Amino acid sequence: MKIKLIIALLLVHTIAFAQEVKLAPTPPMGWMSWNIMSENPNEKDIKEMADAMVASGMVKAGYHYIFLDDCWQGGRDNKNNIIADPKKFPSGIKSLSDYLHSKSMKLGIYSDAAPLTCGGFTASFNFENQDAKTFASWGVDYLKYDYCNAPEDVATAKIRYGKMAQALRNSGREILLGICEWGPREPWNWGAEVGGQSWRTTYDIRDKWIDIEGKGGVGIYNVVDKNAGLAQYSGPGKWNDGDMLVAGLHGVKGPSSAFNGKGCTQAEYQSQMSLYAMLNSPLYASCDIRKMDDEAKTIFTNEEVIALNQDALGKQAERKLKNEIWDVFVRPLANGDYAIAILNKAGDTQNAKINFADLGLNDTYEIRDLWQHKVTGKGNKWVGQVAPHETKVFRLKKI
Repeated sequence: MKIKLIIALLLVHTIAFAQEVKLAPTPPMGWMSWNIMSENPNEKDIKEMADAMVASGMVKAGYHYIFLDDCWQGGRDNKNNIIADPKKFPSGIKSLSDYLHSKSMKLGIYSDAAPLTCGGFTASFNFENQDAKTFASWGVDYLKYDYCNAPEDVATAKIRYGKMAQALRNSGREILLGICEWGPREPWNWGAEVGGQSWRTTYDIRDKWIDIEGKGGVGIYNVVDKNAGLAQYSGPGKWNDGDMLVAGLHGVKGPSSAFNGKGCTQAEYQSQMSLYAMLNSPLYASCDIRKMDDEAKTIFTNEEVIALNQDALGKQAERKLKNEIWDVFVRPLANGDYAIAILNKAGDTQNAKINFADLGLNDTYEIRDLWQHKVTGKGNKWVGQVAPHETKVFRLKKI
């Protein structure tokens, strides 16, 4: 009898895990409203952003989600159903969802595991089942679930996230759960266990390369350095979320400019894209796509770099070298190739000589530069210059 019970429990767990993988077999990609719209997300601008994503080629490249962040809520009706702000969303969320779905896009929405969100709006604590069914009825595809105004301990976080995960499973619609407690409770240790498909690993990213003062608002490299140590927790159905891509913001006033977020160089923006792709982070842009410059468009729509992030094997890159100047990452790919990323952390151009054998790659390879979009050599090493905070990304094919 005990053996049958154990087998039954294992079967349930296997089915549940298969469902989680099915929901997010590769990291989600899209656009997040917070950095541009902040406290004023609205129907008109969201629809315009969706149109711009289609026109720019971003949807074709894989950016299917519009993530509607905080401040969309209008309270609850006389049956305690959560509702959208009627001034911001006069046609309702269902209408917005239908609009996105008609363009082969998906809708992500936001709530919080407490009575009020970070912005002080209506949240979902003690209304998990009701809100999950409402989100499902609207055609929502993803829930970013924040943790402002909630207890600090790990046990409570696991209970609250687990309760919402179960509510989403019971909602009648497949809805991904993005855990957003910013890393203090180490959600990579328990996020998949409670039913999440991704989990933020740091506090909010700002439009800067690095935060060295520790006063708040991490930079690109802070996130990369954190996620580099979490490879074992990443894979199909479970992703280490590095927060928003900041390319194209250029220091624009708003949430991303807080804590000295004055903008980044092209090399730094490009490095974020490269390294997030290597590290399996969800990819979600946050600049105004309607006004996006060619530099940002080139970064976001590099299909060869995106292919690393979306690789079916889903194995996060491992950092094989870390010193004062260099970070070097390696990840295996589903077709047998390898990707390597070489980051120059110094403030000036550096000459690199990377022997592949030192990275555990002992064959001879065709070397394809994924930003130049061409094969640049063959051999068992790479020698070249790397600009300040630039990341070279290569795909190695055994020959």
